[in-house]
Amino acid sequence: MNRWYGKLLGFIAGWLLLRHPAGGLIGLLIGHAFDAGWIAPGKAKPYRVLGVTSDASDAEIDQAYRRLMSQYHPDKVAGAAPELRARAEDKAREINAAYDRIRELRQR
Repeated sequence: MNRWYGKLLGFIAGWLLLRHPAGGLIGLLIGHAFDAGWIAPGKAKPYRVLGVTSDASDAEIDQAYRRLMSQYHPDKVAGAAPELRARAEDKAREINAAYDRIRELRQR
């Protein structure tokens, strides 16, 4: 899926902030960087979350995913304090998102 809204919003913001067509071009370039995934604010790289390199095999990625999920699965800390359970749920959600992102990138 190609995203386009970063380019549009970047163009409009650049034009309005600099009040010049060159500002629109700069905003368009920044918007393209966001759409292309070059700039990911607040999101870690999926390979770093799983603790593997980008040239890892599918088996290594699956093994890292299973290891991390067995460590951070919320059911493992079911009787623990609510704060600990919430952190485990957040970490498990992050691990699942990273794994899904890697699988999506490799299917292309």
